[in-house]
Amino acid sequence: MKLSHRRQFLHLAAGAAALPFATRIARAQAYPSRPVRIVVGFAPGGVTDILARLTGQWLSERLGQSFIIENRPGAGGNISTEAVVRAPSDGYTLLLVGPFAVINQTLYEKLNFNFLHDIAPVASVSREPQVMVLNPSVPARTVPEFIAYAKANPGKVNFPSAGIGTPSHLAGELFKMMTGVNMVHVPYRGAAPALTDLIAGQVQVYFVTMGSAIEHIRTGKVRPLAVTTGMRSEALPDVPVVSDFVPGYEASGFYGIGAPKNTPAEIITKLNMEINAGLANPNIKARLAELGNTALAGSPTEFGKLLVEETEKWGKVVKLSGAKAD
Repeated sequence: MKLSHRRQFLHLAAGAAALPFATRIARAQAYPSRPVRIVVGFAPGGVTDILARLTGQWLSERLGQSFIIENRPGAGGNISTEAVVRAPSDGYTLLLVGPFAVINQTLYEKLNFNFLHDIAPVASVSREPQVMVLNPSVPARTVPEFIAYAKANPGKVNFPSAGIGTPSHLAGELFKMMTGVNMVHVPYRGAAPALTDLIAGQVQVYFVTMGSAIEHIRTGKVRPLAVTTGMRSEALPDVPVVSDFVPGYEASGFYGIGAPKNTPAEIITKLNMEINAGLANPNIKARLAELGNTALAGSPTEFGKLLVEETEKWGKVVKLSGAKAD
């Protein structure tokens, strides 16, 4: 091959190799060119829905396109997950991911998808601590005192939850496993009626989300013993953590954004970058704090690692507790 022909061939080959890269860059730069859906597995008004709307509003302002919240409640969040799994992998259908997504992998015997395989992690958004609260009639002011009281009254201490397999249920089951106390689980259809019965004294201890309990704590209607995260909460700085007394205990929720598998990496990177920019914004941080959440920035890889760890952790709790979906 003559030198001039060889140079021409190498030039063309290099151009062909660069073409896919250039196409990917152009696709990421053009995204989004039309409205994007964020699918939420629960009804409007709850923390999951509010976080989706907060994230969507930020992305709309940053990217110049509407991010529309689509509520698809039912089956503990499985309906929304399946809808996103079956959507095109083009970045225009996203999923608000929460603890239900990883719990359901073990809680439900049959699902039409494999969450870890079929949903690509985009970005984590926040951590949501729970707080262990008592009806004030229970004669315990510390976690050790409560453990002693529960062991002295086996089967007489009831703990409610927002439903079988919800974070409040499994947080209580994990506490039972790690302390050896005998508490009776009482499932409710939602957090509000469970909290109402705790205040009324129908149940004694509740592992409830910070956002749901904070006002009742401030007014003295319930007594906080400890928060369930590894570190103290800014909202309740004087309240210790459960792990101070039960080493290794941790039970907190998390939220983030996912997409159908095979969504272009350039689009995932762009969304991750913009979401992390939002989590660094003081106004967004303040709004998360109002909801009892803390910002949880990170890469798609870090969010994916969290999802794997949470799936394994809560899968063990589900199996050991014998919890089954309704």
